[in-house]
Amino acid sequence: MRIAIATWTRRAVGGVETYLGDLVPALAAAGHHLAFWCEIDRPVDRPPIAMPHGTPVYCAETDGRAVAIAHLRAWAPEVLFAHDLQDPSTERQLLEVAPGVCLAHNYHGTCVGGSKTFKSPGIVPCSRRFGWPCLLHYYPRRCGGWSPTTMWREFRRQADRLDALSGYRCIVTLSSHMREEYVRHGFDARQVYALHGEPPAPEPPAQADPVEAHEGGHGQPWRLLFAGRMDELKGGGYLLDALPEVVCALGVPIHVTMAGDGPSRERWQRRAAAHQARDARLRVEFPGWLDREGIEERLGRSDLLVLPSLWPEPFGLVGLEAIRRAVPVAAFAVGGVPDWLRPGVNGHLADGNPPRPRGLAAAIVACLKDRRTHAALRQGASRTAVDRAFHDHVGVLTRLFEQIVGEEPRRTQ
Repeated sequence: MRIAIATWTRRAVGGVETYLGDLVPALAAAGHHLAFWCEIDRPVDRPPIAMPHGTPVYCAETDGRAVAIAHLRAWAPEVLFAHDLQDPSTERQLLEVAPGVCLAHNYHGTCVGGSKTFKSPGIVPCSRRFGWPCLLHYYPRRCGGWSPTTMWREFRRQADRLDALSGYRCIVTLSSHMREEYVRHGFDARQVYALHGEPPAPEPPAQADPVEAHEGGHGQPWRLLFAGRMDELKGGGYLLDALPEVVCALGVPIHVTMAGDGPSRERWQRRAAAHQARDARLRVEFPGWLDREGIEERLGRSDLLVLPSLWPEPFGLVGLEAIRRAVPVAAFAVGGVPDWLRPGVNGHLADGNPPRPRGLAAAIVACLKDRRTHAALRQGASRTAVDRAFHDHVGVLTRLFEQIVGEEPRRTQ
């Protein structure tokens, strides 16, 4: 099958691009012919998403939008698989090239600010349906900044994005949480698919992934990892504020790696320094942004991934990366995270509505309270890892594409 992957950037920036970095070679290995189309080729300091040899790449920024779309049309895809396109007018033009499937990685068209989170008076997930009443909540609930121009521009853009979604044959999500989001916004439940709506069933006990995770306890430090963009809603500040309680409860040193970069980094570094000054058993390092290999290397030396996101993560892909390496996860129960994090099996959850540092501390302590508990969680992570399920994931997508290609062209009103 001829499949065109369409997304916003050519570069490996975040979770969307990590997913595509896995998906593209898997689709090629399954025998599909691929083309890659993107809106921009930035930021230039990030590596490009790897493509199988011979895959054509078309970029609106470098080629010009009209030329890039014309090249894609000449390539003649049978289906367009879209991921996080930013411009609705571009999206509509691409949907004229081939029938489309949209994978909704984020709150595409369902939130003015894009985070689906109220920030005032406290940080809590938002479950409202997108519409003009959102404008009444924008300032009181701190859904975004203070500029009325930005508020109106983003409202119009998200309304346009939501309208553009109606041009797709179906919407695909990675969690049951996101499927429910689009069904709540009026899309036919039969046309919205959750590829990871339920965690994979436990398999018979298997040996843990052969990583050299450091076993803490008995006076040895536990090693924790945070990996993600450093902004308020990723919850790094809540993690740092939870650490003093974690150290006191466990009674052993805690070494924390805060991997990533972003606007909150300097503030988090100051907060970490203050906590370390009060307790010598706590050490926090900030190595900066790490590529995929760097994250995997850090996971191989970690006892626990902490995913302290305060916003309702659509899926939480970094958590899946951890359990693939038999590393348990502690996280807030927000968004799509409960789809794959099983308390007492591969980690522990803290209440996310509202999130509190104390609740996160309790989840971390539950994972690391003794070596036997931690070893059991590592085994549970190994059993629930989704490496094998990814082949099923590609198979489900392939069947969905074949179904769409086999349909009669949809009539327009």
